[in-house]
Amino acid sequence: MRIKQLRLLKNKEALRNIPEGKCLIQTINAHSFVVAASDAAFEEALLGSDVLIPDGIGIVKACKWINPSEAPSERVAGADLFAFEMEKLEKRGGKCFFLGSSPAVLAAITQKTAVDYPHILTESYSPPYKSEFSDEESKAMIDAVNASAPDLLWVGMTAPKQEKWLHANWSQLDIHCHAGAIGAVFDFYAGTVNRAPDWWIRHNLEWLYRLLSEPGRMWRRYLVNGPKFIWMVIREKLHPDTP
Repeated sequence: MRIKQLRLLKNKEALRNIPEGKCLIQTINAHSFVVAASDAAFEEALLGSDVLIPDGIGIVKACKWINPSEAPSERVAGADLFAFEMEKLEKRGGKCFFLGSSPAVLAAITQKTAVDYPHILTESYSPPYKSEFSDEESKAMIDAVNASAPDLLWVGMTAPKQEKWLHANWSQLDIHCHAGAIGAVFDFYAGTVNRAPDWWIRHNLEWLYRLLSEPGRMWRRYLVNGPKFIWMVIREKLHPDTP
């Protein structure tokens, strides 16, 4: 994957311009960029989305340096996408489906949405917790979504599993709505993981807050893949025509 290949949503305001109907929305950050470089299916899933959102200040800055004419003007977090889409659906009323995470997290989400979004009916499905799904397990997930016929679909199964699953099964999902892979937002919204306070977010330090909060889980993402991302961007800048 190359920075110059990315066609990203420009800013939060551009969320309003995403067309109605069946639309696959994915997010990308420095970590997922690095992972996709050695995972062809993940790269295909990201580049094959209808809308790709810059969920990381590193991606925003890299695009401004490498490809300024196509660069986003700001970070658009998965939580921004979630809030925007949920508020939009709340105004007209409808059904939202949450696919992924544990039954406990899904129960907390259902309880909270009933208060925050009283005009949205929430349904959910918790798939097995495993690295890959069998054909039967994927079919059960697809059938659950199709039977619901939601007005909004959220998928939260951690990256890159969630993105690859959505992309691979997109044609079998008989839906006519926006669908987004926003794994971490499930936990943020449910309250099982604390999102960074506003000050950290405003100063583009949410990554540091997550590292300090969960060093055992996040150290590789930020202390290994972070420097790898910087090197990949520098290499692309110095050798723009090298594959």
